[in-house]
Amino acid sequence: MDTPTPDAAAGFVPVTLEPPRLEHLCDLVVTVSPALEAGQGPFGLRRVIPITGGVVRGPRMSGRVLPAGADFQVLTGGITSAHLDARYLIELDDGACVFVHNTALRHASTEVSAALMRGDAVPPEAVYFRCQPRFETGDPRWTWLGERQFIGRGERLPGAVRLSFWQVL
Repeated sequence: MDTPTPDAAAGFVPVTLEPPRLEHLCDLVVTVSPALEAGQGPFGLRRVIPITGGVVRGPRMSGRVLPAGADFQVLTGGITSAHLDARYLIELDDGACVFVHNTALRHASTEVSAALMRGDAVPPEAVYFRCQPRFETGDPRWTWLGERQFIGRGERLPGAVRLSFWQVL
């Protein structure tokens, strides 16, 4: 006798669920220092971008980016794809301190990527820059941040990064 699969036994039928809604959390401008490069390694070009400060403004969260942290990058595909791993602190207007761990993918043409590496301004529509911020804090007023999913979009500016974050509802 054949043993039915759990799906068949339970009568499950694949159904497309409603897509999640998004709620705007905040916008950031994160200021940065010039890149430090470790050079080309087995996984790509390693770079570290020190984070020097910034501002956070939005309907659910406002404060400042503290001058503590960095964006650890691996550039692949020549230099067209950047895998970003930023870690930094924000101090909210109510005094809470929140750790941000933001992973991202930035992709652009060779020409646009070279301009970004030089620190030139480029049109935001020429770059795919999406991220997944995660938040940690010991402040009980903000622990809900660690219990939710967030997504974001970024734009590299000369000397800064502009980000917008949304909660996935």
